[in-house]
Amino acid sequence: MSIGLLALLDDITTLLDDIAVLSKVAAKKTVGVLGDDLALNAEQVSGFSADRELPVVWAVAKGSLVNKAILVPLAIAVSAFLPWLIQPILMLGGLYLCYEGAEKVLHSIKQRRHKKTHQQSVVSRLTAQIKQTEPKLDEEALKKQEKIKVKGAIRTDFVLSAEIIVIALGTVENQSILIQALVVSVIAFVVTVGVYALVGLIVRLDDIGLALFKSKHTLVKTTGNVILQSAPWLIRLLTVVGTVAMFLVGGGIFVHGLPLLHGIEHAISSSHALSSSFLTGTLGVLFNIFIGLVLGGVAIAIASPFNKEEAH
Repeated sequence: MSIGLLALLDDITTLLDDIAVLSKVAAKKTVGVLGDDLALNAEQVSGFSADRELPVVWAVAKGSLVNKAILVPLAIAVSAFLPWLIQPILMLGGLYLCYEGAEKVLHSIKQRRHKKTHQQSVVSRLTAQIKQTEPKLDEEALKKQEKIKVKGAIRTDFVLSAEIIVIALGTVENQSILIQALVVSVIAFVVTVGVYALVGLIVRLDDIGLALFKSKHTLVKTTGNVILQSAPWLIRLLTVVGTVAMFLVGGGIFVHGLPLLHGIEHAISSSHALSSSFLTGTLGVLFNIFIGLVLGGVAIAIASPFNKEEAH
């Protein structure tokens, strides 16, 4: 009986070693998407009042865990029985990301064009609220807006999570179902905790800077001041990077999913006329972003009539 128990423990140890090794390989494969995931999520959860930032991050993080709890078994099942279906599903998700990115760009352009009108409407609305003394309506509107933004962030996370899970699954496709499930689950959990811990840190940078700025030590005080000065610029940068990441990830899914586009990207990256590997890599990234922009424009054009109907 003791020999059987030792053999079982040895099997468990071997299994854990295999999972650890394969998880490291999968993590290296997914690291390229993590930067985009971080930028996108930080941009999605920014813009809330200070007391709502961490609750919003936590709400999106919980939604992300639910996404992965759905996606991990689904991806393994599809990979085992319908492997040809993975790429079309990813491409639909990529198209959605491009659509979201295009919507953000259009919204930003409209805001700049009608900045004065927008400011006047905000002032008049606030004035009307003060006169009517209905703060409850304002609170309800803010809660509704928060819920809408959280749902949007969770939808975006769903697409990015799907890509991360598929990439991780690709590194263990020759392993048993058990090892596939364990490795992909480990990657999904670690990615969620890591990304949203960093997102929470980013959105609270101003508070961290303020706490350091109150210190009596000159070096600590200076560090706090630097953080306070740079935090707004970092959030603005992440807004831009997050939007670009939507086109990059969405376009990249299509480029790698369609042989014609993948061939063009390969021709660009392997061009003998370009001696710099950095330049060829940059051109590949720009090509993915360009495809994402085109797809976003097409998606907006297709969805535009439906959006008009909803508005009416």
